[in-house]
Formats: sequence, structure tokens, C-alpha cells
Amino acid sequence: TLLFVTPPSLVELGPSSPTISPSGDAQFSPKSSSSRSQSPPRIPPPISGISTMTTRDPDAVFSGGGISFLTGERNVRFSYGYSTFKGKRSSMEDYFETKISEVGGQMVAFFGVFDGHGGPRTAEYLKNNLFNNLCNHPDFFNDTKSAIVEAFKQTDANFLSEDIGQQKDAGSTASTVLLVGDRLLVANVGDSRVVSCRDGSGKFNAGIESIPLSIDHKPDRSDERQRIEDAGGFVIWAGTWRVGGVLAISRAFGDKLLKQFVIAEPEIKSYVIDYGYTLRLQDAVSLVQDIKDAEAASRKLTEEAFTRGSSDNITCLVIRFENEDSQ
Repeated sequence: TLLFVTPPSLVELGPSSPTISPSGDAQFSPKSSSSRSQSPPRIPPPISGISTMTTRDPDAVFSGGGISFLTGERNVRFSYGYSTFKGKRSSMEDYFETKISEVGGQMVAFFGVFDGHGGPRTAEYLKNNLFNNLCNHPDFFNDTKSAIVEAFKQTDANFLSEDIGQQKDAGSTASTVLLVGDRLLVANVGDSRVVSCRDGSGKFNAGIESIPLSIDHKPDRSDERQRIEDAGGFVIWAGTWRVGGVLAISRAFGDKLLKQFVIAEPEIKSYVIDYGYTLRLQDAVSLVQDIKDAEAASRKLTEEAFTRGSSDNITCLVIRFENEDSQ
């Protein structure tokens, strides 16, 4: 699962992982969001058989997109595209969200990719509740980073409370991008990835550059392993490094049986978007660098992942920014 951000220059602000103490008594009422991305498909078609979701074929790539505008000191237009496909898996556990909403009189854009495991219900819950919980947080504008941390933790707690009685444990990653004015905040839990892609042929270095905006939460990361062991857990090799010999990621929503060790606290990076030069779609990026339509780019990446042998569900979301002032 991958989330591409292709804005102009990003200037990072502050530390990547603040320490936040949640309020404890804050409760944010979940609200329903849009429908799930795709009903469980049957058998994967040959790649030549992939079609758009307008056919409602459960074996097809589900893709789409949109165009929106943000106004302020600069008028900024951005487009986004999404593409998702169950691939070689027998069922679909990925969800995603694209939402542009007015919050407190200001337009806010939210994009998220949620890679479920042990079933789709955690990823579906995040799609339907995470953004609503975040934008309803009382400190959403005053202290957005703290609001993100608390909303992620509260959403996890709400899910676990509602998931009581389920026999099978389930969980999900969450990679999100929040655009508030000229601030772009990336929050990540798990091993889905957020990548920014820059065209260096302008003011700076030439060529297409891929810039990771998130770091995978893996059990063999030295800081993650130390955190897990300090909490009384352990990490062992079982085909790959796993928490308790079970889970191959060290942070996730859900996973109630491992919750003491597998937390839903996000690592956050904050940027100011500088529209001085253009970023475009590299390695994944070089494949689609000349595709200007965000949906077409996301579909191309999904098809390429399938062609190269991915055995998992495949979801890609592409966001492309343009500066209206320069047109």
C-alpha cells in the first residue's frame, strides 16, 4: 500500500515523533463515512483484463479521482487519484479514504490508506471514523499534531471496545496525509508508506527524486524493539521478525491480543508547502513521471505491482498539486 504526494517543495517542521499525553477522558463520537472501497473479489484476472470500477466488477481495479481547490495566500489546485485491487489474495482487506471537507470555516483535505490484516473490519472502521474523529477534536487547529495523536489513540480504543466478542483478532495500518492551509501533516502507523516525488530539473538538482515521508514500523527497528521489550514483549524471527512471533509490524490499530506491545500512536512529520518549484511523479516514480492524470498514474502503479508479482492486496493513492497563480 502506497500514498504518493506530489506537491511543490516541502519544508519539514519540528520533530517527527512528538511525545503526547492523551487527555484520557476525551471521547469523540464516530460518524459514518463513504462506502467501502470494494466488495470482496473472486479470482484475479489477467492484467489485460483490468477495467474501471464503473463496471462494478469485483475482480477489476477500483479507481477514480477528483480535482479540488484550496484558497488563501495562494490559490492552489490539486488533483488526486486512487487505484485499489485485491491482487492474488482471495479477499480484499485494503481500504482508503479521500475527503475534502470544511472544518471550522476552512477547507481541509484528508487522504488515507489502511492495510488490514486478519480481516478487513479494522481497516473499514478507520475509513469510516478516523477523519471524523480527528476533525471533531477540540484542538484540531490550535495543536494539530496533538489532535492527530489523540484521535488515532481514541479511534483505536473505540474500535477495540466495539470489537469485543470477535473471535479472530484483526488490525490495520494507517498512512495518512492531512492538508490544512499550507501545512501538510503526514501521520503513519505500520508499514504502509507515504512518498513525495520531486522534479529536480528546475532550480535544484536535475532528475526525478523520491523522498520518503514515513518510516515503516517494523519489529527489528532498534527503537521499536526496545519499546516492545521494555513493555514486556519480545521479538523473534519466524520467517520475518515478528512481535511475539505473530505480527510483522510493530504498530497497528486493533490487534487486541498484542495491544500492550503493538500501539496505534503515529509518527508525525509536518511540512510547509513551498510552491516555488514543481514536484512530479520516480522508481515507482519514473514509471509514471509523464502521466499528468492522478487516477491514471495510480492505476499504472497498481498494474505494475501486480505484473511484478505482488501477492498482496494493492492500493495506491496519488495526490498532485498545481499552483493556480502560475497558470
